Amino acid sequence: MAAPISRFISVSRKLGTFLFNSVFIAQAATVVHNMDSGRPTKLEFAVQMTCESCAEKVRAALEGKPGVSSISIDVGKEEVLVEAALTSAEVQSLIESTGRRAVLKGIGGSERDLGAAVAMVSGAGSIQGVVRFLQLSEERCLIDGTIDGLEPGPHGLHVHTLGDLTQDCFSCGEHYNPFGTQHGGPGDSERHVGDLGNIVAGPDGRASFRLEDSQLKVWDVIGRSLVVDSGEDDLGRGGQPLSKLTGNSGDRLACGVIARSAGLFQNPKRICACDGVTLWEERDRPIAGKRRSKINPETPAAHL
Repeated sequence: MAAPISRFISVSRKLGTFLFNSVFIAQAATVVHNMDSGRPTKLEFAVQMTCESCAEKVRAALEGKPGVSSISIDVGKEEVLVEAALTSAEVQSLIESTGRRAVLKGIGGSERDLGAAVAMVSGAGSIQGVVRFLQLSEERCLIDGTIDGLEPGPHGLHVHTLGDLTQDCFSCGEHYNPFGTQHGGPGDSERHVGDLGNIVAGPDGRASFRLEDSQLKVWDVIGRSLVVDSGEDDLGRGGQPLSKLTGNSGDRLACGVIARSAGLFQNPKRICACDGVTLWEERDRPIAGKRRSKINPETPAAHL
């Protein structure tokens, strides 16, 4: 009877580990979702459309979906303007479910243009993503992002002082902390301005998030960097030596420089002047690196 009992114990342990990890990720996701923004923003997409039938399919894919407030489509300009309380990646996925490629060109709020920025994040292995910042008002900044290639679970997210990637993420400096305060969580009155808490990667390694922050200002972070850490940020409550300094969130996994980006209707680009990559080719290519180049024979065709 020893062998069956041993196998039973082994299976029980595996099941227990699976359930623990599932609950852990779910609980972490709940914590992050408490910071989610329910405020709608306007997303401007370039979408490959040639006729009214195309437009109707796009409209049908968006209308009535939870979080989508309004839709405006211009077939002649191949533009779709969506007002939604969803991440830009979620809206893009809905549009592309019709079989048409979509590229986000601009993002804006309901008030006047107060500034927008973007960070192209990359790191070891297959980690890469895009995180956008939009100043909704003088007091509120929206952070909208999707990062792939992460280990499942929570990862600390912080704005760092320097936009210096000469030594990868190690030259980004410390957390952006202009007031010299202790590390904390996004909802704490005492925290680094750059403390954005945690994002949570699902079983597929993707973290998709849409957060609002009351201390971050777009005009203060342009030229700095955004860093994703290997572990969970304890928000200064972990009682570890690094808790009040960094959140004890482990190594720096991925990073990117925060640069000014286009607001609504500010980006007429159809081809990149630096490397000749068209809008639609750019949709299917890496953010950066040798495989982005148009003359590289390994780069997939645009299939226009």
